[in-house]
Amino acid sequence: MTRKVLNVLKGETVFPPPIWMMRQAGRYLPEYRQTRQHAGSFLDLCYNPELATEVTLQPIRRYGFDAAILFSDILVIPHVLGRDLRFEEGRGPLMTPVTVDEIKDLDITGKAAKLSAVYETVSRLRQQLPDETTLLGFCGAPWTVATYMIAGHGTPDQAPARLFAYQHRDVFIKLLTDLADISAEYLIEQLNCGADAVQIFDSWSGVLDEDCFEDFCIKPVARIIKKVRDVHPDAVIIGFPKGAGMLYRDYRAKTGVNALGLDWSVPLTFAQELQSQGAVQGNLDPLRVVSGGKALDEGVDVILEKLGQGPLIFNLGHGITPQAPLENVAQMVNRIRQAGA
Repeated sequence: MTRKVLNVLKGETVFPPPIWMMRQAGRYLPEYRQTRQHAGSFLDLCYNPELATEVTLQPIRRYGFDAAILFSDILVIPHVLGRDLRFEEGRGPLMTPVTVDEIKDLDITGKAAKLSAVYETVSRLRQQLPDETTLLGFCGAPWTVATYMIAGHGTPDQAPARLFAYQHRDVFIKLLTDLADISAEYLIEQLNCGADAVQIFDSWSGVLDEDCFEDFCIKPVARIIKKVRDVHPDAVIIGFPKGAGMLYRDYRAKTGVNALGLDWSVPLTFAQELQSQGAVQGNLDPLRVVSGGKALDEGVDVILEKLGQGPLIFNLGHGITPQAPLENVAQMVNRIRQAGA
């Protein structure tokens, strides 16, 4: 049995590289839209092991991706901490902004156990996936999850969370620490249930200055990884600090991640430098998949040319968008897999 994605995460070079896509179980798939409608709300889908397993398997059946990533959401963590999370069409996730006093009183004890439905989904997936398919679990990084808890919704530059952190630094650090600890428990249980590796999504790391990046992104993620490896010493972990720019350079060494997920803005010359230290994942612009044609082929080819001689997992530089045509995804997959022919 060979799980190519797992092997690359451990430092092996495979060509053509294995491939999966962030948000590969999503609205661009007609079968996902049908299952989503049947589920009711988005959260109902996340917490229904049968349906969450089904949507995770859909892109594997259609495209044969080399990894499946658990279908869930990074905000299930604040939800089990008692936040009134809801998803509204066209507005995304919404919740009542958390207050200083609520953070001071926050108690994470036993809360990760409430995500039993997610753990059941992981177990079902490991049983139903092809043996060669790597199963990825995930969580949101504390900084990114905290931004939604403080603002109550997504914002263009996470100004509410940045301002809160400046004005209430000690309280904010407590929130990040609590989120790191419950996220570690969450990942440990995903690994217990059969995940081969896990990814930590820090979707909003790019809005921080250097000092805040160190304190709000690096340190909480390092805390998660230490706690996970106290239980699973060989845990394989991908870090995705989207938009980190030059701060990607020390992220692997300071956090302990095995692999770096790269967003599409990372220059491939810089990506080569990062790859010299271990596996990288990425970093095609998702809009090239929407465009298709020559723009897609050229985007694929240059990544394979620049990064194909080292440990690479081919992925997008962020999640696939709902308007991506099915045939363009097939074009991308075929272009990559025929590169070794």
